[in-house]
Amino acid sequence: MNTSDTIGAIPLTPAIQATPSWQAWLTASGRALLTRVLPPLVIIGLLVLIWQLLGSRPGAALPSPSQVVRDTWELIVHPFYDRGGNDVGLFWQLLASLKRVAYGYSLAVLAGVSLGVLVGQSTWALRGLDPLFQVLRTVPPLAWLPISLAGFRDGHPSAIFVIFITSIWPIIINTSVGIRNIPEDYRNVAKVIRLNGLEYFGKIMLPAAAPYIFSGLRIGVGLSWLAIVAAEMLIGGVGIGFFIWDAWNSSRISDIILALIYVGLVGFMLDRLVGWIGNKITRGTSVS
Repeated sequence: MNTSDTIGAIPLTPAIQATPSWQAWLTASGRALLTRVLPPLVIIGLLVLIWQLLGSRPGAALPSPSQVVRDTWELIVHPFYDRGGNDVGLFWQLLASLKRVAYGYSLAVLAGVSLGVLVGQSTWALRGLDPLFQVLRTVPPLAWLPISLAGFRDGHPSAIFVIFITSIWPIIINTSVGIRNIPEDYRNVAKVIRLNGLEYFGKIMLPAAAPYIFSGLRIGVGLSWLAIVAAEMLIGGVGIGFFIWDAWNSSRISDIILALIYVGLVGFMLDRLVGWIGNKITRGTSVS
């Protein structure tokens, strides 16, 4: 046997070099930047450029982005000032609105999930309550404000009620759909192993319906933020909605544009927060 032939028959594999973790992290970060961050930044940049060109023309109805920044620079760099009364920075305006949203939305979540489970589980409840829900959910948010003011005789609880009554319907509807779509096999397994009502809710019902429930919660939180901005324009006091209305009455268009940008950013973060919580819960819960 030829030694050289034997050696030649042995496959020679090159040494595998492990990629350093920081290089892998940079590669993943760069890919995420190109696919998720860069496209919206490009679109926003183009829109701002078009806005700048249109707003810089003589006689333009709206100020350009550069003019907005100049007019609102003090509001941007001093969001925490408090001179008493309604004369506070945008941070406190947003915080006051977020507090109202937190109260109203929390009540809507508790009542909406409970009613959704009832309607999803009971045919009689579905037939009796679903037509009522379908009618009430079409009422515009601000149409509830005069009724709530007449009932509560105070702006703060009235705003909370408007948030509650606006955001509860998608929570009810999505929860009930999720409960009704639980596979029959899951229900049969629950009967075989004789789960009680609490065990059935925790181990079968909630994990199976969680994607539907959180879809309703995401829609609800968006409606809550829309409702509070509109309601605060009428009830007054501290809040981003009243700030916008007061700026309009004082012809401070740049202040309105800045407030709208903040409103959009906060609404985006609220939606992403509820979506993130939903992803964590739906991935962590499974029907066992």
